[in-house]
Amino acid sequence: MARAKIADEVGGPAVRAAVAGGADRNTTATAVRYLLQLLAERAPGNTVEVRVPPFGAVQCIPGPRHTRGTPPNVIETDAATFLALASGALTWDEGVASGSIHASGQRASLDGLVPLRY
Repeated sequence: MARAKIADEVGGPAVRAAVAGGADRNTTATAVRYLLQLLAERAPGNTVEVRVPPFGAVQCIPGPRHTRGTPPNVIETDAATFLALASGALTWDEGVASGSIHASGQRASLDGLVPLRY
């Protein structure tokens, strides 16, 4: 069953609060899930799985479809890093170089897809 879509009037304020700092866990969770939703809308597909535990994961980016087991292209990071990446406070290259973004697989990159508009 698909998760309900987060409305812009709910997601946008949650992202702004989380990026500003000091947001509670529920607000941060909403912000991360909303940004993952925007990413999946911006780059629809099933080639790369983007994980932000414990809040959510999406499959995105066009290309070969993954259906079973561990995906060959995975990006994983924590909520604070994902918020910084999605808001433009952190670039893709900076996040990968610092080790705060773990990317495995030939197609595991969000370069050119972030920052996201919210």
